[in-house]
Amino acid sequence: MATKHEQILQHILSLQIGSKISVRQIAKELNVSDGTAYRAIKEAENQGIVSTIERVGTIRIEKKKKDNFEELTFAEVVNIIDGQVLGGRDGLHKTLRKFVIGAMQLDAIKRYTQADSLLIVGNRLEVHRFALEAGAAVLITGGFDTDDSVKQLANEKQLPIISTSYDTYTVAAMINRAIYDQLIKKEIVFVGDIATPFESAYYLTTKQQVKDWYINNEVSSHTRFPVVDDRMKVVGMVSSRDIVGKEQGTFVDRIMSRKPIVVQEKTSLASVAHMMVWEGIELVPVVDESQILKGVVSRQDVLKAMQQIQRQPQVGETIEDIVATNMSEVPSEDGLFEAHVIPQMTNHLGTLSHGVFTALIAEACEKMMKIEKDAEISIENITVYFSKPVPIDSMLYIKPTLLDVGRLYAKIDIEVMHEQTIVGRSLIMAQLINR
Repeated sequence: MATKHEQILQHILSLQIGSKISVRQIAKELNVSDGTAYRAIKEAENQGIVSTIERVGTIRIEKKKKDNFEELTFAEVVNIIDGQVLGGRDGLHKTLRKFVIGAMQLDAIKRYTQADSLLIVGNRLEVHRFALEAGAAVLITGGFDTDDSVKQLANEKQLPIISTSYDTYTVAAMINRAIYDQLIKKEIVFVGDIATPFESAYYLTTKQQVKDWYINNEVSSHTRFPVVDDRMKVVGMVSSRDIVGKEQGTFVDRIMSRKPIVVQEKTSLASVAHMMVWEGIELVPVVDESQILKGVVSRQDVLKAMQQIQRQPQVGETIEDIVATNMSEVPSEDGLFEAHVIPQMTNHLGTLSHGVFTALIAEACEKMMKIEKDAEISIENITVYFSKPVPIDSMLYIKPTLLDVGRLYAKIDIEVMHEQTIVGRSLIMAQLINR
């Protein structure tokens, strides 16, 4: 019989995607205490089947597959950017396929906006309305609100319209970082991702005999099987070593090894692989918190997963990566770098974000020091003492000049030009490493 905790999780799984969940509601419907309901909801959140949003509540969401980890739900985006949902709450469970920076004319926005995408834009009502009509959710930066008719449209389309106090660059960086973090998690393979599920696993019950071990061995080619009681709780293991010299009619509970090594679905691949090598075993039962059998993981499962990881490409691009890829050294000018201002680098006004400006000068200084002094630097202080707005699609020229360099420290002056005009100046103090 399932525990109350398991019953609550099964109930949550049976709810429709997008359903709202509360501790009081669960406690009342399943006749459990508020504490039991709260713990089960937290476990459901850890499993990725619900998401809790401030000022909205907890909602049932679709659990992402392992190969779909680079995508986020709109509910997760709200939490990431500390946003406020203005409308379209019924669509928070939907998956974000891509996000688009709306720092351009409406005609250009139309070319990039697609269904299930997220348009990041400022207080432009016509763009909000167009995005919703095109099937895209809207994230309004700068803390701005929108028109009531737009909120009503969001409710009708079941597409979230969200407001955040952050600027466009910061929001894009936060979402990028969240995707990058999930890609890192994607590389951490857990037992639950590779295990043979209960329905396909071979096991023995305490009432079965040695002859049943031979039947399982012939079908599965395994030599080690978990033994379960009438509640499907793992109580032992039977291996080829245990059955040597035993009669075919001997009950397995008399010869099994008790207190077996088990793992849970959240055990990492690295951990179970080390365990198998250290203990010299070929198969480990996968159990839940109540020791109920959920499946098995074999040495073959582990080897396949490790081979797959080696073939998996390493992907994920942060805003810093974008800055680095959009900057290059000008061939004809020593120590001069150029950078193209693309939409991801702009704020809600469509001009170069201060955060990106800082990233650009830092990247230029690091490149210059590597070329001129063959040294890596760790920036300790950046002082920006002049800055002008730089529009989107501008080509910037960045000139770092080494003012002073010692054994440990360097002082660098940076000049940023656009169309022969100085648009920024900065002074950097950096520590030299690996010189």
